[in-house]
Amino acid sequence: MLVDMGDTDGTEKKDRLAAVGPRLRDLRRRHGLTLAVLAEQTGINASTLSRLEGGTRRPTLDMLLPLAEAYAVPLDELVGAPRTGDPRIHLRPVTRNGMTFVPLSRPGGVQAHKLLIPPRPGTEPRPATHEGFEWVYVLAGRLRLLLGDERVILKPGEAAEFDTRVPHWLGPDDDRTVELLVLFGAQGERAHLRARTT
Repeated sequence: MLVDMGDTDGTEKKDRLAAVGPRLRDLRRRHGLTLAVLAEQTGINASTLSRLEGGTRRPTLDMLLPLAEAYAVPLDELVGAPRTGDPRIHLRPVTRNGMTFVPLSRPGGVQAHKLLIPPRPGTEPRPATHEGFEWVYVLAGRLRLLLGDERVILKPGEAAEFDTRVPHWLGPDDDRTVELLVLFGAQGERAHLRARTT
């Protein structure tokens, strides 16, 4: 729920408005967007966006609504309204190709989700490629990971990370559903795991 900034005193309102520009710049950079691309997505010209980020243009609701939509964040987040109530993220699971994705983060930047892959008897693995970098951690079941010419079996508590431009396929190694925690960076961000050596 958007907090009415008219209910605050003048100083607090000015401070909150002054913080909108840096917040918008940070969101745009985290999403890896240029002003030109953002202008195309929102219908707000690039010079206006630049002035908003620099604090020389006062934001209006007509500007903030398309920006909140482009960044997939609540309007409150753009204006720095204090959060109240339930802190949980309520995103709905999505089923694609028989796999269930349970989002654990909002869109933008590195994506986190729980992935459930049921056994699919008689289905041939079809490795795919796309831009990005992925990190997987097995929560339950046994994961079969095909990565290029390699075949790796991961058990609960084991993790792998890989460049998704390499042909890859994920699936259960037996007749049980495999549950994974997945981090995916569309821009190729890595999880930077630290492993202890023995």
